[in-house]
Amino acid sequence: MDHFPDVSSFLFFWYYNGPPCPSDRSPPPWFAPGIPQVLVEFNVPDSDTTTATFVVSIFVLGFAFGPLIIAPLSELYGRNPIYHVCNLLFSVFTLGCAFGHQRRHAHGLPFPLRSGGRAMSLWSLGPLLGPVIGPVCAGFLVEAMGWRWVFWIVLICAGLSTVGAFFVLRETYAPAILEKRAAKLRKETGDERYQSVLKKKDVTPKQVFMRAIVRPLKMLFLQPIITMMCVYISLLYGILYLLFTTFTFVYEEVYGFSSVGAGLSFIASGTGNLLGLFFVGYVSDKIIKRVLASGKTPRPEDRLNLLLTVPATLTLPAGLLMYGWTAYHRVHWIAPMIGTGIMGFGMIVMVMVVTTYLVDAFTAHAASVTAANAVLRSLLGALLPLAGLGLYDAIGLGWGNTLLGLIALVLAPVPWLLSVFGERIRLKWAREF
Repeated sequence: MDHFPDVSSFLFFWYYNGPPCPSDRSPPPWFAPGIPQVLVEFNVPDSDTTTATFVVSIFVLGFAFGPLIIAPLSELYGRNPIYHVCNLLFSVFTLGCAFGHQRRHAHGLPFPLRSGGRAMSLWSLGPLLGPVIGPVCAGFLVEAMGWRWVFWIVLICAGLSTVGAFFVLRETYAPAILEKRAAKLRKETGDERYQSVLKKKDVTPKQVFMRAIVRPLKMLFLQPIITMMCVYISLLYGILYLLFTTFTFVYEEVYGFSSVGAGLSFIASGTGNLLGLFFVGYVSDKIIKRVLASGKTPRPEDRLNLLLTVPATLTLPAGLLMYGWTAYHRVHWIAPMIGTGIMGFGMIVMVMVVTTYLVDAFTAHAASVTAANAVLRSLLGALLPLAGLGLYDAIGLGWGNTLLGLIALVLAPVPWLLSVFGERIRLKWAREF
């Protein structure tokens, strides 16, 4: 399993991480506090709620389709060239946003990141801190210097990271490393017998590329376990982004917050994320140790233990209900923030539990199963928020979040049932992808 060679390497990329997910990039809602200013500058009517939310949610579409193209390319050319190209493109598209004088909704595509051990744990701090630090900083910037400076600051960070990456990052994909060494030996000795032992024989680059694109989709639709888990996480992710794209409007219109205050409102969900991370780390380790102490071999389904999934799945709807009704009745602003913190706790626990479960259950194709998860999750993360402001306008904050909470509650038994019957279903539908 490839990983970053050192801590400094992956710290270059934390600044544009988003909602918590240890397996792939997820974009930040850092620009959310600047949306009202953008709508005014580009003469978007107040009634156009779709455009208001699309400004943020469009970012997520790149995360739906990007991995399908970039993951195969990384298998052909290695991780390092993909990192450099994507960092450069990120900077270029950010520059375009900063200079934008027309309504444009483009930014860039992510690159997949697979890591393990301590690197994965530390890397997770990026997605956790991103949704907290980003909107807070953006709120101050928007109020003091205007929305364009949000992109200028991101561009400065991206530019420094892009340049630094050329000096710090090293190739970590074993087939690419061995092939480079073999090619060097062939050139120095003229002996064509020097070949990488990891080189896939009788497989053309086109075949590698196409298989890597098709496999995640096959796994998504032909393996019930993956289908159920991906649908579950995708709906939760869509709800999360619906909230992220509407926080600014809710806190500015209901509580009269400034751009700074609206940005600070994201701290609540980030705090819930941190508490959830500590919870899942502590409880998950205890569960695995208990299984090992009993003399049994841990199963992937042990990741879905009810001690983890029951509290997490129930705090999600509870947090949504608290957020919606306290905001509807204009209770002190701390109350809806506590609600989003409770929801953030349940969200991070379920994202980490489900992602770890899928990787453990389908280790041979871990990259493909996480890509399948990313595609569906990112699609709903981009599209569901488009209905957010319209939903609140139609039935109000209270009933709107009650509806979202009911969806989360109806889905709650999915991980519970799979913790009991998952192994049986997984083995019955086992196939080669």
